[in-house]
Amino acid sequence: MVIGVLRTPASEPGVGDDQAEGPAEAPQPVLADLERLARESRAAGMRLRLDVRVEDPDAVPDLAGRTVYRIVQEALTNARKHAPGADVRVEVNGEPGSGVDIIVRNPTPERGQSAPSTIPGSGQGLIGLAERTSLAGGQLRHGPTGGDFLVQAWIPWSA
Repeated sequence: MVIGVLRTPASEPGVGDDQAEGPAEAPQPVLADLERLARESRAAGMRLRLDVRVEDPDAVPDLAGRTVYRIVQEALTNARKHAPGADVRVEVNGEPGSGVDIIVRNPTPERGQSAPSTIPGSGQGLIGLAERTSLAGGQLRHGPTGGDFLVQAWIPWSA
């Protein structure tokens, strides 16, 4: 499965000269947008603790920051879907030269309890995250551990 779309910029000479410009694309989220994502998640009822320890989130290269954002976004969606009402902890640590570490943790539902979900999904979120992480040169682990569900990733700073 390929998650990216390859396209030639319309600004290249001879490419798209005869095509009308479409609507402007919204800017892609980056690491500095995690605070906004956390506020939106809390407003939707999620109990979330976000701890970002990156000296200057705006200095994180766009691809690395976008990958971190998407990992956290998907992990929060999964927590809302599979463990509604659970406390969710997000930790993001990084610096140039060592990369960015992401940990998202939430309690797993008790055995025998199904977690009702009204969030539609294709079941491909973690597969897509693994692909996105790999394309950025990073690593991803996920699964139950000690009563929690853990999503843990590392993205190189230079991604």
